[in-house]
Amino acid sequence: MAGEYPTHLENIIRSLARLPGIGRRTAERLASALLDWERQELAELGTAIVELPDKIHPCKECGNLSDEDLCRICRDPRRDTTLLCVVEQARQIPVIEKCGHYHGLYHVLGGRLSPLEGIEASDLNIGSLYERLGKLTVTEVILSTSPDVEGEATAAYLAEELHGHFDLQVSRIAQGIPVGADLNYADAATMAMAINSRRRVP
Repeated sequence: MAGEYPTHLENIIRSLARLPGIGRRTAERLASALLDWERQELAELGTAIVELPDKIHPCKECGNLSDEDLCRICRDPRRDTTLLCVVEQARQIPVIEKCGHYHGLYHVLGGRLSPLEGIEASDLNIGSLYERLGKLTVTEVILSTSPDVEGEATAAYLAEELHGHFDLQVSRIAQGIPVGADLNYADAATMAMAINSRRRVP
């Protein structure tokens, strides 16, 4: 029951409960566990949280989360520069990386088309996508937007635009990801199936 904890602890519980997938009871357990931490450990955690906006920023090249100008993927000379996987948000990249079946580069759109929310193509990182395709030797673009209404609409729009401006193959993640699912919560095995079974977009 809310309010049964001391005010300071209650404030921490409420803050933790705002995190995705963290309910009230889980937040209570996490806050209680913090009481057992050493003061130095709590200080380090607090500092890391406070510095988060200053330390983590979008990669200048692809938009992935990074603590340097370029993310670790863009800096990695072993990545296949002929493949470019387009995702909605940077937090979807670790989901794909964990599957271990994709070794190309990424491009973060920063969202997806959603007329109801007023999000149009000009609000997404599509211009920078075209710039990168003009510089890189990409032969295939994999559209890895979520398979819900907005994600499918975004993929269809990008496929049409890419076919009209570039001579390359455009593919879409396929079976494995349920229709309407949020790509952020796909497991590694499901993501591997979706990447390996991607279909070419005509």
